[in-house]
Amino acid sequence: MAVLSASRRTAPRRTVARTVRALGVVSASAALALGAAGSAAACTIDEFSAEAKCVGDKGVITVTDVDPAGVPATVTVFLENNGADLRKVGEQVVRGSREGTTITFEEDWKPNAEYRIHVKAVPYVDEDIKPNLVTPATACEKGEEKPPAPEPTPTPSDSASPPAGETGTPTPSASGSTGTAPADTPSNAPSPAGESHLAETGADSSTGLIVGIAAALVAVGGGAVFLGMRRRGAKSDG
Repeated sequence: MAVLSASRRTAPRRTVARTVRALGVVSASAALALGAAGSAAACTIDEFSAEAKCVGDKGVITVTDVDPAGVPATVTVFLENNGADLRKVGEQVVRGSREGTTITFEEDWKPNAEYRIHVKAVPYVDEDIKPNLVTPATACEKGEEKPPAPEPTPTPSDSASPPAGETGTPTPSASGSTGTAPADTPSNAPSPAGESHLAETGADSSTGLIVGIAAALVAVGGGAVFLGMRRRGAKSDG
């Protein structure tokens, strides 16, 4: 009877001990699961990506964060030159999402240029996106510029037109460069047959006076002849 009583007392104690051990295992498993879940939800550098793109004829650099936890992260972009930071392009804060959140940096990048993108999300990330971003080998296409309108070509008629206020007929020079003798200058050429030199001179000649004197002389001579013949006839009659 005493042995049975002792065995009955120890049985509940073993059951309690087993229960405690089982609870400990379950708690440890739950803690590990929560730890793993927390690690999976934490922000990592692998959740960030960068790309060089064109928006119209302008170049841009985009950074996308696919962190489902939405941990705020500061993104800084640097232009690289032979492994050193040449210029800071810009800095922005992004909150990731499961679908992805994209931020844009306006940068008129050149072909085959290299950029370093640094991400800092305390206390999870403080490093660069690897590898560095290299832009495409072709630049963004610029809009075609219209060439200036050609100047009108002057036509021969325009270039030959005299200036305003001037006539198209040239004025003879005083030196008589045209070679034409003045109208009032006597010509040395011989006069045509049947015409006198006096007739060529016009109103300035003495042709009328000479003709009048000749006519008077002819009249006087005729009268003298008439009188002489009349006298001879009278003498013969006597």
